[in-house]
Amino acid sequence: MRAMSRASRHNPSYLQPVVRTDIGDEDDPGTPKSKSQRKREVTALQDLGTALEALPKDRLAKVPLPETLADALREARRITSHEGKRRQMQYIGKLMRALTDDDIEAIRRVLATFVGASKAETARLHAIERWRDRLLADDGAITEFIAAHPDTDVQALRTLVRNARKEAQLGKPPKSSRELFQAVKQALAGHDQAGEDAEPSNLEDDQA
Repeated sequence: MRAMSRASRHNPSYLQPVVRTDIGDEDDPGTPKSKSQRKREVTALQDLGTALEALPKDRLAKVPLPETLADALREARRITSHEGKRRQMQYIGKLMRALTDDDIEAIRRVLATFVGASKAETARLHAIERWRDRLLADDGAITEFIAAHPDTDVQALRTLVRNARKEAQLGKPPKSSRELFQAVKQALAGHDQAGEDAEPSNLEDDQA
């Protein structure tokens, strides 16, 4: 079996290229397209339509869509009955099949940017969680965190860590742990912003 490509491993199925042809065999143009080929194409476009229907309203507005398809997707979001939604998604699939290859590629490019942004946000949240867990588990992590983020309110951080540990020991709701998460989040955001603010001056130095 052919090894799965890196793109296939890390990208959703609806971001995979949709290859549509009118023939079944490139070496024999007279060969009709097979049922399996047609099924793969239909499934790929259905997956793409489902991904579009699931987008938040603000993101859907950023996708380049024909007005008829955009209206159909908005209508699908309003339908609550299972059967009604199924019929509407079938209609959306029909509209998707009428799109040109360029239309489909443009849609996929925008969706890919959404996936990339979501992955970056997930990675950022994981980094915050790791810092919080380290702070709660190791006093040395507090010193390390403060060194990496010197603008941190040291006393407030130590208080949150102490209270969060006490809550865990007593089996209380993790109020301080949640507050510690937010404190770490703000510190990391401030660090990232400081790096962005420094970039223009660096560019000016390079241009001088």
